[in-house]
Amino acid sequence: MTSSTIFSGVSPISLPPATNGGGNSPLTLRDMLFFLRMRWLWIVVTTMVFLAMAACYLLTAVPTFVASTQLVIFPQVSGSEAQRAFAEDAFIEGQLEIARSSDVIGQTVRVLDLDSDPEFVDQQPSLQDRAKNWLMGTSSQVDTAPQETTGKGTRGAQPQTEEERLQDWAIATLLNMIEIRRIGSSTIIEISAAASTPQRAVDIADTLARQYIQKNIAMKADASRQYSDWLEKFIKEQQRGLADSASALSTFTSNPRDQFKLAELQSATDARRTLYESTLTQLTEAKQRITYPVSDATIVSRATLPLSKARPRSTLIIAFAGAVGLGVGLGLAIIRHAGDRRIIRPHQIAETNGLPFVTLLSRSMKARNGHPARFLAAGTGSSTAAYPVIPGMAELSATVVGLRRKRRVVIGVVAVDPGSGASSIACELAVLSSISGAHTLLIDAAAQKSSLSKSIAPNSSMGLVDVLDNGELIQTAALPLTPTLKFLPLGKVEAVTPAIRLSSRRTQLSFAELKKEFDAIFVDISAFSTSPDANAIAPELDGVLVVTSHGRTSIDDTTRVIETMRNVGAEILGAIINHAPKSMQS
Repeated sequence: MTSSTIFSGVSPISLPPATNGGGNSPLTLRDMLFFLRMRWLWIVVTTMVFLAMAACYLLTAVPTFVASTQLVIFPQVSGSEAQRAFAEDAFIEGQLEIARSSDVIGQTVRVLDLDSDPEFVDQQPSLQDRAKNWLMGTSSQVDTAPQETTGKGTRGAQPQTEEERLQDWAIATLLNMIEIRRIGSSTIIEISAAASTPQRAVDIADTLARQYIQKNIAMKADASRQYSDWLEKFIKEQQRGLADSASALSTFTSNPRDQFKLAELQSATDARRTLYESTLTQLTEAKQRITYPVSDATIVSRATLPLSKARPRSTLIIAFAGAVGLGVGLGLAIIRHAGDRRIIRPHQIAETNGLPFVTLLSRSMKARNGHPARFLAAGTGSSTAAYPVIPGMAELSATVVGLRRKRRVVIGVVAVDPGSGASSIACELAVLSSISGAHTLLIDAAAQKSSLSKSIAPNSSMGLVDVLDNGELIQTAALPLTPTLKFLPLGKVEAVTPAIRLSSRRTQLSFAELKKEFDAIFVDISAFSTSPDANAIAPELDGVLVVTSHGRTSIDDTTRVIETMRNVGAEILGAIINHAPKSMQS
């Protein structure tokens, strides 16, 4: 079986360095899909957190019910049409302010006994009230009761009793729970009240409407009373004037000397009598208005029990929380994606370090029951046709075959950090190289963690350490795994690692001699971050493959490893991103 048979039609994942002068490439649909695939968990989790917060608020928030009472206003205006329209608007605005006055609100509080209701006199502001006060820049201290401003001055400026303090709190709370508005351009006003129970909302709305009407009646009665008092004083003046005129007329009539003077006195007396009678009539009407005043408003629709809560609006809050959570999650994902220095895409290594190729290997180590070496140890004589290949390994092996044709046969495999799977990759490459027909040697030089030796030859008495002292032992130390594959275990390491000893070129083992017997030699080297072996042995190799772990290895650490090995004369053949998701293989 030849390499052309095994790797026909297979090409490596090669990413040449960018040639756009370092400029930013345009954002493509593939980039966005990759971003969503990598960061979807951030977006979903953040959205779920906001939805959970909204759900907790809806479960713990006290429901608010709103009831409304409608009244019609009868403006007492006259004049032209334009004047009436202007006066009508001004009159209704004035009535709205009367309905919002502290007298009307306070009387409603007293009638419904709200100053003893914990819902209205709780002096500890809620978290929502504190947030509102903070946004509006007002104080939320609870040691000072709200001040009620009336026509006689500010009651809060004087010492208050506990009853007055509670009443002030109830009035302030009720003011925040009602809404009085004019419906369109009509003469109908609507009084809406919010409360924690439907019946309380109805009671507040209806009571507030009745207290407004009573206030309106009282104001008109007070005005009529003041007018009546003035009329009584005016009538007394008219009575004295009429008596004087009648007396002068009577005196002049008993001894008339001038008919013109008589007519004048008669006319003055009649005028005073007419004025007196008219004033007396107005006084009678004023007293009638005092005893039976008529309001400028009347209720046309009383409040009814609300069938459902008005606040909090569950659907709106859930939708808003979902939208905000989605936006925040997307923002956090973008920040995380932009600042993430872990390796997640091949072009990160290729463009930064100018590598000829970067290969992705998927997470399918389970094909070997946890380790590829176990397959070799258990199935040395099995058919190679049934050997399962890790996704992406065939492309990497095809690239190595191309290097072997150029006589670059001694290849080291080194990981940036432990746990990246460099040993498994070295074993896989050796197996696939031997399957292609090439005589292959796999050397375990990972002194820090010799996983290959422990898996393939745990009972071996000789290894690489012994061959370095006596080159003839290679024939017995190298264990045949297949007709075309041999494995040289590590052996017992003492003070100096085999990699450092090989770099001295004072050993019995020579890579030049090994090339005469083997077509491809793969050397498993300890991770760069845990051992200096890579810097020591890399210059002696024909090339080095750098192994990273997807989503774990830092691009900065990888660049430092590659630059360090290049500085000592090593040739970096390419990089491998191990443990990549299967979706990235497409």
